[in-house]
Amino acid sequence: MKIKAIIFGATGMVGEGVLHECLNHPEVESVLVINRKPCGVQHNKLKEIIVKDLQDISELSDQICGYNACYFCAGVSSVGMKEPEYRQITYDLTMTVANFLVRLNPEMVFCYISGLGTDSSEKGRLMWARIKGKTENDLMKLPFKAAYMFRPGFIQPTKGLKNAYKIYKVLTPFFPLFEALFPSQVCKLSEIGNSMINVTLNGSEIKILDCKDIRRLGK
Repeated sequence: MKIKAIIFGATGMVGEGVLHECLNHPEVESVLVINRKPCGVQHNKLKEIIVKDLQDISELSDQICGYNACYFCAGVSSVGMKEPEYRQITYDLTMTVANFLVRLNPEMVFCYISGLGTDSSEKGRLMWARIKGKTENDLMKLPFKAAYMFRPGFIQPTKGLKNAYKIYKVLTPFFPLFEALFPSQVCKLSEIGNSMINVTLNGSEIKILDCKDIRRLGK
């Protein structure tokens, strides 16, 4: 099976890294990125659709048909946000897209970027962790062929990509130290992209993947 992947969030750090791995992987046949602004990448495998509102992609049905994977990397930091606003951007957007895609193709594999510390109980003290937890839980209830939740911690950026967060760029020289001291909390951006590709191709019994799973599957 060759992968035909849709990527949301390709203008962010993680999405850009996942796109980079997809474009360079021999088992990925084509990539469609759906963004609110251009990602600035050109490649013979790549097609891009610019939309004003990611929650309204129903008119794209004909252009989305035939894709068998979705790598959902869109998201925002919860810093300074009220819960209703964060929920709308994080939960509502993700579920709107996922429900649309599963109706279009239930044989699709859906991969979602969550985060280390996500609260599967949905009852914890941290607002962002509860909302991420509910998003994960509800995604795994949808009748996709498979749905995988990725929970990276500190991420080593891929050299040469432009959208790495400043804090990651500053801390990158210390990655080997973090890797030695906190191996369960760090992974490489390249490993995230490759682990998404590998679970699409080969599946995984583990549906919620932490850093150690991402690193193992991303080799």
